[in-house]
Amino acid sequence: MFIAAFIIIIIDQLTKKWAIQALKNQGSKVIIKNFFELTYVENRGAAFGVLSDRRIFFIIITTVVVVVLVGYIFKNHKIMSSLEKISMSLILAGALGNFIDRLLNGYVVDLFSLRFGNYYFPVFNVADIAIVLGTLLLVYIIVIAKDLH
Repeated sequence: MFIAAFIIIIIDQLTKKWAIQALKNQGSKVIIKNFFELTYVENRGAAFGVLSDRRIFFIIITTVVVVVLVGYIFKNHKIMSSLEKISMSLILAGALGNFIDRLLNGYVVDLFSLRFGNYYFPVFNVADIAIVLGTLLLVYIIVIAKDLH
């Protein structure tokens, strides 16, 4: 379980390093016209840039979340389902991936930009994808899967 989280963190950090080298001060690179671009963004807040420049706040919150997640995993790993383990691994990896950025840079590097018609989705990264997928899986487990047993 922790190995999967570690692999996701490595992928996240490598893509962010690449974004810094290839995209910073270069503008966007169109991958699929009017849908998907690679764009370098320094996000100093949370999702969508909310609470910008609250670095210490995010470091404290992330530390608490990571400690709680790791404690929960260690305490319950023998009784957790495979889906629960995957969910927790994704959330943990995403939290740590963005935490590393905040500690080292003071901001989170984002690079994936999606557009749906006239709507531009906020730029995001691999860690954000992991958090969202892990959270969606957790919601599925809590809301839907519990009724299947």
